[in-house]
Amino acid sequence: MRRDMTEAPPSSIDVLIVGAGIAGASLAAALAPHRSVMMIEAEGAPGYHATGRSAAFWHETYGGAQVQPLSAASFDFLRDPPADFSGRGFLSPRAALNLGHRDEAAAVDAFTAGFAAKGVDIQRVSSAEVARLVPGIRPAWSEAAYEGACSDIDVGALHAAYLRAAKQAGARLATGARLTGARRTAGGWDVGIGADSLHAHVIVNAAGAWADAVAGLCGVAPLAIQPYRRTVIQLRLGVPVPASLPLVIHIGGDFYFKGEGEGRIWLSPHDETPSEPCDAAPEEFDVALAIDRLQQVVDWPIAAVERKWAGLRSFAPDRIPIFGADPHADGFYWCAGQGGSGIQTSPAIAALLAAQLGAPAPKGAIGRVDPAPFAASRFA
Repeated sequence: MRRDMTEAPPSSIDVLIVGAGIAGASLAAALAPHRSVMMIEAEGAPGYHATGRSAAFWHETYGGAQVQPLSAASFDFLRDPPADFSGRGFLSPRAALNLGHRDEAAAVDAFTAGFAAKGVDIQRVSSAEVARLVPGIRPAWSEAAYEGACSDIDVGALHAAYLRAAKQAGARLATGARLTGARRTAGGWDVGIGADSLHAHVIVNAAGAWADAVAGLCGVAPLAIQPYRRTVIQLRLGVPVPASLPLVIHIGGDFYFKGEGEGRIWLSPHDETPSEPCDAAPEEFDVALAIDRLQQVVDWPIAAVERKWAGLRSFAPDRIPIFGADPHADGFYWCAGQGGSGIQTSPAIAALLAAQLGAPAPKGAIGRVDPAPFAASRFA
């Protein structure tokens, strides 16, 4: 077990966080000023799986109406974090176009009206505006809703800032540290980590695709969290598509793409292939599917597939994030099932869950979010 934040392992800790991706790191940063915290990460470095493979953007409508309050509440922190957390923000302007075929006008209308009613800055735009924003788009793709606040997230910088803040507040991190089991005792949990052991008053399961497996190792019933493979490729195009191209995301969920430098895009077929927890790799079928779908939307020639990768996004059965106490296992908390919205909601989820674990209640927009819909008790 490699220890990155401390010289010696503790014999006892208030809160043990299993997983040091964006979920675990953000929670540690929020909680460590108030309780003793240790993160354990099975991989050799934190953020190896979903966090390190994200094509992340802050897109307020992404994840649906039930996730939107978490995304909206997180925006100010991501744009203008406290000075003692980061010297700069983590967002770069992008804008988003929620795009539909001419046969999907009703779906785009309903999408726009539904989110506008929730206070989202979203507007229906004309086919001429669609053609201006996406040069080379085929005429049949004429229906769209525009979100000007959509932004790219510097995931690496955000994750590193969470880890740095956690360390400065006294949190410990062990990498290459695989949970081998945990047994409930009168005062908390006796935990096995490789050949080592420690006592924790509370365990937080922030293990991403491995969340159900971690629960099982602790004798806690799983919540049917399902990992799904998501594929992304980087294409070099034969036309000078601008780097400022908005995030173009299909209203029906068949693709998204965005500019990635002059004449390049990141493209996904928006695939969700059920997977076991693993080191995900792209399948050639999904790469081909992404390209085929793109070519039905725009008339851009493709010069080369420059990169391709895949990651796992994990969902609860109702596709809503889970954070809070397990209803049947005292001292066991969940922070899982964030799907594709875990990075853009991390400030809100971390602050709300930290408050349940002993930190002060968050103020401002995050403090106005009701955590009840996200509680693990909904599966009781």
